Amino acid sequence: MRKTVARVFGFMILGGQWFVPPSLLAADFKTIVARDRLIVAVKDNLPPLGFSQQGRLQGFEIDIANRLAQDLLGRSDALELKPVSNRDRIAAVIDGRVDLAIARVTNTTTRSRIVSFSAPYYLDGTGLITRSMSIQNETDLTNQTIAVLNGSSTIATLRYKLPQLKLVGVESYEAAQQLLDAGKADAFAADVSVLTGWARERSGYRVLPLRLSTEALCVVLPKGVQYTELQQRVNSAIARWKTEGWLQQRASYWGLPWATLR
Repeated sequence: MRKTVARVFGFMILGGQWFVPPSLLAADFKTIVARDRLIVAVKDNLPPLGFSQQGRLQGFEIDIANRLAQDLLGRSDALELKPVSNRDRIAAVIDGRVDLAIARVTNTTTRSRIVSFSAPYYLDGTGLITRSMSIQNETDLTNQTIAVLNGSSTIATLRYKLPQLKLVGVESYEAAQQLLDAGKADAFAADVSVLTGWARERSGYRVLPLRLSTEALCVVLPKGVQYTELQQRVNSAIARWKTEGWLQQRASYWGLPWATLR
């Protein structure tokens, strides 16, 4: 019954009503410590951020979840990972199914009305992947045909940054690959983190060394003053990881290009 009510509240909020009732189901820091387990929503199909291989979750965001459990509770195995779909990442935090989400969520004005965010742990953004060796930098993209997912925000970024491009819409990553393999598109535009995983799994592809937009990936936390201590402790951990160089080291390990976090 509690989850049903929470889901209704989540639906109302996400549907555009900006009155945010107190989050009665999500655990605060003291509750998490008493439970001795941190529950985190993650992705299991988005290499290299979070993916399952031979039944084990791994990736850059999985490393962050493990390190956070170590920093908050004193041991990395005090952690329960819950894979979620994209549309369920924020709802899972709102209705208390998880304590946090580390699932490639960007901090936007709309989302910040209903949940809280940590300091960024990675700067993602729009990039391009190609098989063509004739494309080395931005100047080589003039009049090139670029595949892009229909309805994505990437379309607006490309039209603003590179108006000379010819865009062709596709419904899926598989459809984009088919166009590139058939020579009907010169490159594919999407999030750099996603394209990095694509390049790791498909020979002959490479991510171009340019970033057309910047999007801060953050930990999602419940909204409310009762979660201030949890947010402060998460932010302190991320700040320490930046200073130590640990975040950059793990990003590099997973092949993710690194932009300086401030």
